[in-house]
Amino acid sequence: MRVSPALLGPGFLRRSVDEFKRYAGIAIRLEGLDRPTGPFRLIDFDKPESIEACKSMGDADIGGFSRSHLDFIPAQGKEPAHARFHGNISIELPPQRPEVQRSGYAGWRTLDRPFTIFGKSLWDIDPYLYLAMRIKSDGRKYFVNLQTESIVYTDIHQHRLYARRPGEWETVLIKWHEFVRTNHGTVVEPQSEMMRQKVRTVGCSLIDRVVGDFDLRIEKVWATNGLSEADARDDGRVEDFAKDPAEVYKVPKESDN
Repeated sequence: MRVSPALLGPGFLRRSVDEFKRYAGIAIRLEGLDRPTGPFRLIDFDKPESIEACKSMGDADIGGFSRSHLDFIPAQGKEPAHARFHGNISIELPPQRPEVQRSGYAGWRTLDRPFTIFGKSLWDIDPYLYLAMRIKSDGRKYFVNLQTESIVYTDIHQHRLYARRPGEWETVLIKWHEFVRTNHGTVVEPQSEMMRQKVRTVGCSLIDRVVGDFDLRIEKVWATNGLSEADARDDGRVEDFAKDPAEVYKVPKESDN
């Protein structure tokens, strides 16, 4: 098999060097023997080009009338730089597509990461307990979506994105084992454990089919083993810093929302 010139281009080599540095850092810090204490970045929306690493989706792809956008918003005053996922949900069906029986959804996700000399780029989040997101929600029923190198390529692991304080910036933590495996919006049975060593993409979706505008702000997404003091201060919850993050971010029951 011949290696194409494009594969050996500067971007490929740079990604390979970055991946080598990451593996070397894990070995030096002995993170395979002990849980890492620092965050593991999945995506930071801190610069305009970060949006280029993502794609927005919706029922418009099948002829529907919902509209979704993912825009970069620069830092201004106390507002951090972030991505704005916004648009409008419509449940109107495309008149010329009788096979389409359902609409009213929108979403975004990171793009599949490019290859390196080590092979396909995947996230290994197994050393971490939580997915963390810094968000400002409008209170609608969003879901967090994860794709892995599953045997069934279309499988998605989902969890409700519970916002404690809609309209304000906050950090949300979700335990990896609480994600539910789905396929085309249906829960898959029997459930199987997420392949946490081979995570492909992360994103959010809105599937409540409630007609109207939506607006979700995302500053960053990362893997972590707990709530840092900085995040606690940002949330105005310094008194909670010493507590177990699982208790601080206890997921409310459906009846509470």
